Amino acid sequence: MSKKGLSEADICAKYITPKLIQSGWDEATQIRREVTFTKGRIIVRGRLVTRGKAKRADYVLYYQHIPIAIIEAKDNNHAIGDGMQQALDYAATLQVPFVFSSNGDGFLFHDKTGQSDPLEQSLGLDQFPSPALLWQHYRLWKHIDSQQEDIILEPYYDDGSGKEPRYYQRNAINATIEAIAKGQDRVLLVMATGTGKTYTAFQIIWRLWKSDWHKSRQKRVLFLADRNILVNQTMVNDFRPFGPAMAKLSTNAKTIERNDGSFVDLTTAIDNKRRIDTAYEIYLGLYQALTGPEERQKIYRELSPDFFDLIIIDECHRGSAAEDSAWREILEHFKPATQIGLTATPKETEYVSNLHYFGEPVYTYSLKQGISDGFLAPYKVIKVHLDIDVEGYRPNKGETDRQGRLIDDRIYNIKDFDRNIIIDSRTRRVAKWISDYLKQSGDRYQKTIVFCVDTEHAALLRQALILENQDEVLKNERYIMRITGEDGAGIAQLDNFIDPESTYPVIVTTSRLLSTGVDAQTCKLIVIDRSVGSMTEFKQILGRGTRLYEYLKKFYFTLVDFRQASAHFADKDFDGEPVQIYAPDEDDPVTPPDDIPPAVDPENPISDTPGDDEEILYVPPMGEPDPPDVKEPPPKYRVKGKPVSVLKERVEYLDENGKLITESLRDFSRKAIRTHFASLDQFLKRWKSAERKEAIIEELAEEGLLLEPLLEEVGKDLDPFDLICHIAFDQPPLTRRERANNVKKRDVFTQYGEQARAVLEALLDKYQDEGVVTGLDNVKILEIAPFDRMGTAFQLIKQFGGKAHFEQAVHELQAALYEEVA
Repeated sequence: MSKKGLSEADICAKYITPKLIQSGWDEATQIRREVTFTKGRIIVRGRLVTRGKAKRADYVLYYQHIPIAIIEAKDNNHAIGDGMQQALDYAATLQVPFVFSSNGDGFLFHDKTGQSDPLEQSLGLDQFPSPALLWQHYRLWKHIDSQQEDIILEPYYDDGSGKEPRYYQRNAINATIEAIAKGQDRVLLVMATGTGKTYTAFQIIWRLWKSDWHKSRQKRVLFLADRNILVNQTMVNDFRPFGPAMAKLSTNAKTIERNDGSFVDLTTAIDNKRRIDTAYEIYLGLYQALTGPEERQKIYRELSPDFFDLIIIDECHRGSAAEDSAWREILEHFKPATQIGLTATPKETEYVSNLHYFGEPVYTYSLKQGISDGFLAPYKVIKVHLDIDVEGYRPNKGETDRQGRLIDDRIYNIKDFDRNIIIDSRTRRVAKWISDYLKQSGDRYQKTIVFCVDTEHAALLRQALILENQDEVLKNERYIMRITGEDGAGIAQLDNFIDPESTYPVIVTTSRLLSTGVDAQTCKLIVIDRSVGSMTEFKQILGRGTRLYEYLKKFYFTLVDFRQASAHFADKDFDGEPVQIYAPDEDDPVTPPDDIPPAVDPENPISDTPGDDEEILYVPPMGEPDPPDVKEPPPKYRVKGKPVSVLKERVEYLDENGKLITESLRDFSRKAIRTHFASLDQFLKRWKSAERKEAIIEELAEEGLLLEPLLEEVGKDLDPFDLICHIAFDQPPLTRRERANNVKKRDVFTQYGEQARAVLEALLDKYQDEGVVTGLDNVKILEIAPFDRMGTAFQLIKQFGGKAHFEQAVHELQAALYEEVA
């Protein structure tokens, strides 16, 4: 058998894999074939949702659990190095240093470590390097000594279910373990919301906990979070394997449901006298449970500074980044511990910096990359411009508000609304827009979060939404709820809102309580009706919708912007690497000077404490007086009777480069088709020469263009050929009926017998009625109506002189359909 006639799979099985085994690679534990490491980007265009191709490596080779080599295989009709460019791309993503391409004749080897001379070289089939040799080069490249090697090679936790870290989680875990093994005691991991930070943290802790990383008798670990629900869910789900070695730093036990539906009682480590039980190894707790403004609340001081060996700080952008943060004092107390910060949004301002404290991230997995890989939900942005927001509002001379107070004579703009002045009609118009959107979407039960200016605005918008949705509220009063820090009834429903199995609440209004740390997997609609001045907070708000939940058809979410918050998309740093603003010189302190005032945005102040009004903590620096009493804010004016209308709505999409674009499905389709076919002539030649017309349609579908939704928008009875010509090349289209009638008029079936002509005429009718252009030459079509009434498939094919002649007749029919082309 000629090697040229073998498939790629045969080349792998007969030539590549045997040579790997011959070189010492274990097929069961070190060689993995066809490794899919992304899911494929979800593409959303109007109502069209498709998933792009996942990335799949032909071979990934491992030294224990560390991926160290990639092989891209091709069949023998390719050159030996034809797979190298693709392999290098995969290797960059997987952070693999040794890259190979093969066609079965040998290997092309590319050494990204730079240790080989030349950098890229050809190897014979018998020259593939052994695992020991590549690992030796890997250790030299990473500067790993024998003690560090033992820690780095500590295996992951394996529960036997087959679950393993995704590629980016593996990158994050390995980068963190390596940094800590080499003595780095402050580590920052940046991972977009919804990418599994707590599971990543668990695997980091597990491997360090089981290794010889620390020589202390007990390796004690503290996991700090700022939401009670985060601690509870982490204990019963991701951290579950720690079992009895784990406890919560709290006085209140709680029974909580696991992901699998079972219930468990949480173990607590603080008694009623606020004493900590030191018998555990893994502690999880809230910052608020360990400290407070009063000395008696600082129970962390019961423990010696060296009590913990490792501290994980979840959502570290919130409090730990600020020098004077109450949370920061906990970290400073346990200064000898290795500390790992986890965040989706590093906080970098002139006054607050994650990088000053933790250093540069050892690994970053961005929102853009998560969407590109298909692990995170893409989003559609709808910008709604109200006339009053664009034009502003100026009261008439002597105008008073609802309480009879004279309104200051000035122009109030979008930043004033609901902060300094309440326009009742604006609130009602926003509520009507949201309600109309849900009604017209066909799904009034899609989970929706509306971000408001403050708790009062959240209450007013809740009332306005109730009036717009009275039918649903009468069915269940929890259909619309306010969930803010001061609303006990709302907070009690938070678990139900984020529970995929719970229908109610559906719409929640909030201020800042839900902007971070809430795992709202099924949230499909996010509405911003307040100014968002912070990039950090904007990305956190986006993060409420980025989780995929395919079981309930949640493939993407929609962001509705009333307050120009999406201007952050234009920021050059959106979703990029963290930017350091404060840049000390060599002799400057690494932290910002004390005389710099705290970071305050007068237009939109953002607290570093959890939630909007929830357990706000403040600890003044030692030896300084308490802060002066805060003056009550001036009362808001409340105006009624001012008409408000929508000036315009604009729908924008994220393109393949992560940029927002504004275009209709028709515009997008035109661009996509003309990228594939530069001219009408090029398309016509391809269409006429293609025996399988569906091949062209499949190629377009792979690029995210399906034709059915486009047909709905065009609203004409066109087949794919006319649809493409019309949309992309401005050709006047013919309907399927017109094309079929043209063929009938020309009477092109005269050379066939009566029964064969009847079959072709029936095929023509099928095209006219159903729009079928693909698969007409498949003989199986003769087994369905109306052909099954004409005879068996065998009998009908016989009338054409055999299968080949039947297929030729169908191809002539298709050619006749498109004979008259402009």
